[in-house]
Amino acid sequence: MEGLGINLGYLLVQVFNFLIIFVILAAWMYKPLLNMMQQRRETIARGLEDARIASEARENAEKEAEEILAKAQQEAGKIVREATERGEQVRVEIKEAAETEIVQLREDAAVDAQQEKEKILGDLRGQVAALSIAAAQKVIGESLDEKRQRALIDDFFSGVKTGKVVLLEGKSITGTSAEVTSALPLTKKEQETVSKDVLGKLGESATISFHVDPNILGGLVIRIGDKILDGSVAGKLESLSRSLQ
Repeated sequence: MEGLGINLGYLLVQVFNFLIIFVILAAWMYKPLLNMMQQRRETIARGLEDARIASEARENAEKEAEEILAKAQQEAGKIVREATERGEQVRVEIKEAAETEIVQLREDAAVDAQQEKEKILGDLRGQVAALSIAAAQKVIGESLDEKRQRALIDDFFSGVKTGKVVLLEGKSITGTSAEVTSALPLTKKEQETVSKDVLGKLGESATISFHVDPNILGGLVIRIGDKILDGSVAGKLESLSRSLQ
């Protein structure tokens, strides 16, 4: 060793000092450094894991937010459609109700007008009878049997003579309903007479309706289905006019 220039004692001291320094470094620096690095790795790993979890949570939150937004938009669209449909339905209902009310008002007005017209015509019937009698008396210059004259005028307007509907005498008719039209409103007694004769022809189950049309002038027009029995004065005048042509 000495031949090599190495002092054994000094070498041993150096080795011993190195071992002491190594032990001290291992005990006080290397091991804490390893622990610190391990903790550092664990902290980084936890940070990465936390970042991954946070990223997944954010992605899930964004996905849920998109789903909630899409659902909200669908619900909003549905509410708007329902509101629009309901609004349209309400508009249609209001329109139909208004139209129905207008139709009903028109019908009521027409009924009232018809009733008022028939009332006026009924009053006119008495005035026509009085004027006719007065005119006849003036023409012949003597008094007439007013009761008989009124009976003749009633027969003229009602188409009923001696308790019978002249138009139905000798007629064979069938049907389930009849419309009776007179120039002036028939009295209750005259309606009963007409109804009795018509039902006697059609049967008790038939229905009868009465109408007023001054244009026929007098007598009756009876419609049974598509068949018309015309005993009106206007009809007779028209027939007479055609026969004279």
